[in-house]
Amino acid sequence: MPNSEIQQEDVQQSLREVIALLEAERYVELREFLNEIHPADVAYMLEALPLAQRLEVWDLVKAERDGEILLEVSDSVRESLIASMDTAELRAAAGQLDTDEIADIAPDLPEHVVRDLLESLDAQNRARLQSALSYDEESVGALMDFDMVTIREDISLEVVLRYLRRFDELPDHTDALFVVDRDDHFKGILPLDRLLLNNPETEVATLMEREVVSFEPADPAQTAAQAFERYDLVSAPVVDSENKLVGRVTVNNVMDFIREESGTDILNLAGLSEEEDLFASAWKSGRNRWLWLSLNLFTAFIASRVIGAFEGAIVKLVALATLMPIVASLAGNTGNQTVALIVRALALGQINAGNVLRLFSKEIKVGLLNGTLWGTVGGLFAYLLYGSIDLALVMASAIILNLLVAALSGVFIPIALKRFGRDPAMGSSVLLTALTDSMGFFIFLGLATIFLF
Repeated sequence: MPNSEIQQEDVQQSLREVIALLEAERYVELREFLNEIHPADVAYMLEALPLAQRLEVWDLVKAERDGEILLEVSDSVRESLIASMDTAELRAAAGQLDTDEIADIAPDLPEHVVRDLLESLDAQNRARLQSALSYDEESVGALMDFDMVTIREDISLEVVLRYLRRFDELPDHTDALFVVDRDDHFKGILPLDRLLLNNPETEVATLMEREVVSFEPADPAQTAAQAFERYDLVSAPVVDSENKLVGRVTVNNVMDFIREESGTDILNLAGLSEEEDLFASAWKSGRNRWLWLSLNLFTAFIASRVIGAFEGAIVKLVALATLMPIVASLAGNTGNQTVALIVRALALGQINAGNVLRLFSKEIKVGLLNGTLWGTVGGLFAYLLYGSIDLALVMASAIILNLLVAALSGVFIPIALKRFGRDPAMGSSVLLTALTDSMGFFIFLGLATIFLF
């Protein structure tokens, strides 16, 4: 079994043990057990427990680990944990974290706690926290941290090594040292392998890399994610408009962003307006689903009126009622496949003004190919059921036309949402299903009215 599967099974086994200890009310053993588990695994367990059990486990976690665990849990679960903590507990939990980590959970903290934290920090860290809080959550500034090692270019490697020995440990994911001048202008990086493998008398300027992938705080976080994937980066500098080093982005920050974005896209495709705690109250969960359900109801009424307009045809030939869901279903599936591809391509920055028309052309061809294939199959199915060649031709034609509608809609809807500044994943599936249902019924019943009566 691969290591990742073994680890997942270990976590699942730990979760079962936690539940068993909870139910047996063996709290001393449970506390000891929890204190041996990695904060990320504790976070996973909290997310998998109903609210009452979650809060019981949360009360048993060592206070000095609260901050680490709050960082790891999802936003919706963090909200429930923070709601159970008093002001002193929240201050203590946040006090365990670095400045950039405090910025990650600050939006979920009460305002008075954030104010207290700002007042407790020294001038440099206060400025850093205020700066981090000012950035959009989808920007590089929201991802960056301030824990990094800087050096000058006019010193030898021996001096650098002596300087590093003063640290108890290096910041996580340090694969290179950042080279700056006396005014903190970014000059380049010194990879650690060059530091270790070259003559200690060599100057940093001789070995440093000057052409480096860097970002500005306002850059989209998605841009950083793409660069880390493309160039296999471990860390990268963040500079301001004057090229001064203000922070760094590391691969773990980027991985967290990608994971959150992936989860958000999945929810958005289903029409959920925000991340939802699996064990949230029915009221809160229901409210989260209202927006797109209301739109879905509206579009369903439109589809029903389309069917109602052809009520006479359906009464004359009941077979139409049994076959028309097939036309809509095939198109819905085809359209959702296209939407998934387009949303992914938009996220990767692969779609631009120069290739949009070519993309439409390609999807029309795919829709025509699939429509011809599956329209033939659908028409044959209709003929075998009802023995009518005319009905079979109507069925096949409707499937071809509606798959073309689905292909065009699957490209147009997410691109249009992106153009209007919306998340292309948000509700694309709901909008597409509404369109393919309405058009499918209209096309099928319209053709049937023209050619069968």
